[in-house]
Parts: sequence; C-alpha cells; structure tokens
Amino acid sequence: MLDKNTVHDLRKQFPILHQTVYNKPLVYFDNAATNQKPQRVINILNTYYSTINSNIHRGVHYLSQQATTAFEESRQAVQTFINARHSYEVVFTRGTTESINLIASSFGKRYLGAGDTVLISAMEHHSNIVPWQMACAEHGATLKVIPIDDSGSLILDNLEQLLENNCRLVALTHVSNTLGTINPIKEIIERAHKYDIPVLIDGAQAISHLQIDVQALDCDFYCFSAHKMYAPMGIGVLYGKENLLNELPPYQGGGEMIKTVTFDKTTFNELPFKFEAGTPNVGDALALKEAIDFMNEIGLDAIRNYEDYLLEYATKKLTAIDGVKIYGTAHEKTSVISFLLGNIHPYDAGIILDKLGIAVRTGHHCTQPLMDFYKIPGTIRASFALYNTTEEIDTFVDALHKVNLMFG
Repeated sequence: MLDKNTVHDLRKQFPILHQTVYNKPLVYFDNAATNQKPQRVINILNTYYSTINSNIHRGVHYLSQQATTAFEESRQAVQTFINARHSYEVVFTRGTTESINLIASSFGKRYLGAGDTVLISAMEHHSNIVPWQMACAEHGATLKVIPIDDSGSLILDNLEQLLENNCRLVALTHVSNTLGTINPIKEIIERAHKYDIPVLIDGAQAISHLQIDVQALDCDFYCFSAHKMYAPMGIGVLYGKENLLNELPPYQGGGEMIKTVTFDKTTFNELPFKFEAGTPNVGDALALKEAIDFMNEIGLDAIRNYEDYLLEYATKKLTAIDGVKIYGTAHEKTSVISFLLGNIHPYDAGIILDKLGIAVRTGHHCTQPLMDFYKIPGTIRASFALYNTTEEIDTFVDALHKVNLMFG
C-alpha cells in the first residue's frame, strides 16, 4: 500500500490539485467521473504537437513515420496492460460509450433478430443501456435485466433462465459507477459461454482500480476510457477477440478502414483498422501510453490497496454522521461511496460542499433505473483516487456536519 510520503510526492505531479476554490484548498472527490492528469501525461501532448504532429499510417515522410510508430507503440502498451493476445485486438475509440455503441451497432447487424434477447444488469450506466435498447428496437430483439438486491449486488439465481431465453449477448459493467460494486464477471462469463453467448464488459470504472487480464477473464469484448485512468478525454479502447471482430461489419465508413475502394465495391481493411475510420486521436493515444507507464510504475496492487484503505476510512467516518445512508454496500467494491444526508436533496448538499472547496458528484450518475430501484432522486457520490488523503476525507466529513447544521 502507498504510504503518506509516497502519496504526498504523487500529489506534486498533479498541478490541478494545488489550487483553491472559493478560497478553500481544492478537495477533488469526483474521480469516478474523471480523474486528474499528472504533469508527465500533460507534457506528452505538448511534445507530440510540438515535434511529430502528423497524420499516420499512409504517410512516407519522417513526421508521419515517427507518429505512426509512436501510435502503434501505444496500442502495444494497451495490449500488454490488459493482456490481450494480439495488438490488433485493441481498437482505439473516443471512449467507453463509443466502444459499446460500436459493438451494439455491428453485433446487432450481424447477429440480432426478432425474438432474440440481450442481457444487461440493473446497475448499468446509461451508456450500457441505451445502445442496446436502440439495437433491440432496430432488430426486433428484447432487452432483459439481471436484478440486484438492496446491497447493490447482482441476484444470479435466475441467470440460467435468462441465458436460455434466446440470449445473444450479455453486456455487463465490471464495476458500478454509482455503487462501487465489483461484479463477479468471470463467473458470469463462464456461465454465458456454456451457452456460446459472448460477453461485453463495461470496464470504465474498473480500469484504474483493478488488474485487468482479458485472457484470464475470457471476456469477448472489454471497453474503457482513458480519462478515468489519468489520461486525456477523447480516447478509449475496445478490446475484442480476433474471431469476433473479424466477423462483425464496420461501424463507420471512410478513410483508414478501407483496403480498396471503387464505385462498385469497397474491400475493408484488416484489424484493427476496419473499426478505426478517419484520422485517429494520435496525441491522446500517446498520452494514454504515458498514463499506463505512470500506473505501472506505482503498481496496480499498491493503488488498489491504498484506495481500499481510503474507502474503509471514509465509510467509517460517514456512517458516524447523523442521517447518512449509504447506497452500495456490497462486500466487494471499489473506492466509491454514494449516500444521502437525511432529507437534504443531494444537489443542495453538493452546492454547499462546492462552496467549501469540495468537488463531489450529485444526481443520478447516469443510472436513472438504479435510482428508481432505490426510490430516490439521486445521491451524493464521493470517489477516491491514488492522490486523495485521509486528511481530505476529514475535511469532507467536517463539511457534511456543516451541511447538516445549515439544513437542521
């Protein structure tokens, strides 16, 4: 686990943390929405645009060759980070949402038909609900939902029945962005594969907290965003097994995804380029590699252990506050706490916390069906990263006491 001195040194690498908000030191607890970027990652963007900015793959000049090499090295870094079998199983997208939409569109065209079902869970982010609703509506399929219990854990008692009911694909979050629940995805993948049903995993909330090994999980697709792993917004990854990606039709048409084009016919490119139409986000891909290097140097186990420590510390502190009710109490969870403070509306509490320099997320967190399950309008969500401290949690708890007094 990271010690205080290490965390103190790590914090120095994040320039955004060293500022005041309304004359208060910034306490940033909105990491589940996006985490902050170390200076070394920011520097990569400046270096790329200052030295080798060029379009890639088809250029023969020096800058294009340099940029192409760096871009493909970034792809290889992602491959290693998630232990994909081949680098061409790594497709760069704009983020988790586009990765899921890509599969929903392409898989739907290839495999979904009337009477088929797609299986998701009751805790999914809208990005893993709406694309499947659209695909099902387009192809006459039906969306089915794995239920949850009050702790925010999946109820798997009827999973076999759901899988047997003409299920063509399971799409499931690895970690709930609202509850922090870590789902037993390996077990679900194994059970789905008994019926030859492929499984897509939304890894947006897992990628910076857990060691991801797509071969060990045996998932068919794994989706994540760079901006939740200390890299820039605007780039993400779709991992897919080679055989499935080869079978799926392209998501978009245009440059790079073609091999030959005539007015009569187009021949599509090989993997991964078949799914990477248009000019890629080269600079952010390079910054993603730098973020991966940053995380690897610290150690994913050390990061996980420290974040678990922060979660345990914060949970004890919050449960001692009058009126606090925590949503998401599964035994296995990451460093996210969603809660309500008495009858205070989460938005009202969030406004006061902001004035005290504390950044949290309030609302439904793009999980409206989950809020409906709990019969609440939303929650206050505090989410922690490797640069947060127990002292910041103490400041947060003091601020919540002030909120209680103001509305008391």
